[in-house]
Amino acid sequence: MNGLTGARSAEELVPAPFFLRGEVLHGTDVIQTSRDLGVTFATPRIPFDRAVPPRTEVPPLLNVPLAEIVDFLVETGPRLVAKDNDHMQECIERMCRTHILPRAVVENTARHAAAYLDRRTLMAEVEQNFPDPRALDTWVPKQDYTGRKSFVRAFAPRLIHVLPGNSPGVAVKSVAQGSMVKAVNLFKMSSADPFTMVAILRTMADIDPQHPIVKSMSAVYWRGGDDATERVLYRPQYFDKIVAWGGGDAINNVIKYLGPGFQLVSFDPKTSISMVGREAFADDETLDRVADLCSADVMTLNQEACVASRYQFVEGPQDDVDRFCERLHFHIARRAADSGDARKLDQDMREAVEMMIMMDDEFGVWGRTDGKGLVIRSSEPVDFHPINKTANVVRVDSLDDVVKWINVATQTVGFYPFDRMADYRDRLAAGGAQRIVRLGEAGPSTIGNPHDAMYALHRFVHWMAHEDGTAEV
Repeated sequence: MNGLTGARSAEELVPAPFFLRGEVLHGTDVIQTSRDLGVTFATPRIPFDRAVPPRTEVPPLLNVPLAEIVDFLVETGPRLVAKDNDHMQECIERMCRTHILPRAVVENTARHAAAYLDRRTLMAEVEQNFPDPRALDTWVPKQDYTGRKSFVRAFAPRLIHVLPGNSPGVAVKSVAQGSMVKAVNLFKMSSADPFTMVAILRTMADIDPQHPIVKSMSAVYWRGGDDATERVLYRPQYFDKIVAWGGGDAINNVIKYLGPGFQLVSFDPKTSISMVGREAFADDETLDRVADLCSADVMTLNQEACVASRYQFVEGPQDDVDRFCERLHFHIARRAADSGDARKLDQDMREAVEMMIMMDDEFGVWGRTDGKGLVIRSSEPVDFHPINKTANVVRVDSLDDVVKWINVATQTVGFYPFDRMADYRDRLAAGGAQRIVRLGEAGPSTIGNPHDAMYALHRFVHWMAHEDGTAEV
């Protein structure tokens, strides 16, 4: 059903157990293959009757006060990074065998992700998403200008989370968000990371195996596009919404199952860019500082994250832009060396870059295709997706010219000089961009701000109205 069975002995495989509402399910029934490295791992078969609670069952978290949910999440945070947490340590060991990110990045990501489970952070998310957070705990009385009375509640939804493989930190955030909206949650893990979610949930179960959060969570893996599995799970009889992270193929696969009563909340593929004004060339010191800031955005999560800059639009004459490219390459290469990761570019990208090197009258190239840092200067964006520590610097006469390349897939725009940001934010938003930040600050995000142009928690819940014109408010 999911992958190939009997292909290799269980001893040769990386085991990836499931978590089903408080219970861990071990097994090597199905042989899977990781997306990035082609490493095989083994999973149990999905017991659908245990993974999908019936709608007749009241969601376990429905009547648990939000304050108690946040208390449990906050208690979980330090446990995730504790040195004696065998679940997380085992997760990191297994993940380093199946994931494209190097060990140092995986470990740092896990530590940073746990920091999300901070009371101030969690409450800021809730308060920004819900004008009246009481709606998560109770039926909130309303009255319109005609005097008609009603009650409204942000009711606990039933969610399938299709998790990404490029950012293990999304697992922590997804657990927290699913808990705060009191959802019944089924997490579809990625083939690049079929471990982190289960390790998090096992950590929670160690704190309290009967906690309603633990009883609201299941995590399994199946190969995306497996019709035999998805025809069973992707139904409004069982779930309200799919919360999907991932590439175009993953999102398109989900879309075909949508229909009345079964919706999609999509964190779909995004591309982030940098915009650098001619002020960067004020002097050599400024140029080097701006190039370093830009390299920080390029190298966010080893350029695996959506917020990582891939195209850098630089305003100025070619000689100045080439000076910027040289310094940008220096700083990317420095950060690449620190990461300990040096994977050669894939064959298609290597061939494209080698062609550009021969066309040196149209392109400038700094670095090599060895995965240690590469900068390509061109007059318009290249027609491939810059990845693996690759920056495409596009020279423009004016930053006004950049707007034509902005679209709904443009997520974050890192901008320099900072005092010109306000002049461009309306035009960037009109083009479809979702976030503008100071150059060098693509990674961190203001707590509680919208993500991908939406307040996600507000969209997760099932908004229910009880109208009763005679009710006392």
